[in-house]
Amino acid sequence: MMRALWTAASGMHAQQMTVDVIANNLANVNTTAYKKQRIEFKDLLYETMDRARVLPEGERPVNLQVGHGVMAAATVRDFEKGSPEETGNPLDFYIDGDAFFMIEGPNGEIFYTRDGSFKVSMTDMGKMLVTSDGYPVLDEAGMPIILDFDLSVLNVSQDGEISYRDEDGVTISTGQFLGLVYFENRNGLEATGRNLYRATPAAGEPVPAFESTQTSIIMQNFLEASNVKTVEEMVKLIVAQRAYELNSKAIQSSDEMMQIANNLRR
Repeated sequence: MMRALWTAASGMHAQQMTVDVIANNLANVNTTAYKKQRIEFKDLLYETMDRARVLPEGERPVNLQVGHGVMAAATVRDFEKGSPEETGNPLDFYIDGDAFFMIEGPNGEIFYTRDGSFKVSMTDMGKMLVTSDGYPVLDEAGMPIILDFDLSVLNVSQDGEISYRDEDGVTISTGQFLGLVYFENRNGLEATGRNLYRATPAAGEPVPAFESTQTSIIMQNFLEASNVKTVEEMVKLIVAQRAYELNSKAIQSSDEMMQIANNLRR
């Protein structure tokens, strides 16, 4: 009965973690380019009371084993594309594909994001394309993007080439491209908050778009919506709540059985 108490307790803890993940998904239902998560579990060690065996030791076709509960194994992020939402802002960009933008962090570390809601910051070098936190957006060469022209005439092509129209309406290329990269294992990326990801050995080395066989299209004046489906998360929440209740019932039943056994002396 003590085993049942701890086993059911592990189940309650697992369902609490499930609710935590669901709550985070629901909290980010309106976060630009947010990717929903799901949690995966593994069963814990088993106590083998009797092993399967064949003659001459004695015939037993199956094992007699009792498990010790469940543990959280991983949180997996679903990188399914969110739907494009038109904003009319020329500094908003949507990636139709699996690529990531490159961002330079405060200590020179390179981060990656799907959030294309960029801004312009005035610097010594001129008008620099940055994130909402002021981190520079990088081009395909890993350099900050400087926009030394009127932003009302900014144009970014589907392959990420940055250009503008002069007074005569002629399109002039700046020679810069929005820096896009791919990862072999996107689930290996480490989420750091603020819509940013950090590369890890598990994710593999970032592959620049111009070296990759994959193709992504840049859509200007659009942003990527969160891929969280509210109804789906609410159904998962109900299932997790019921599983939590069932595990609590198992603890209650085990406690009642222990109480009955304890009262046998009376």
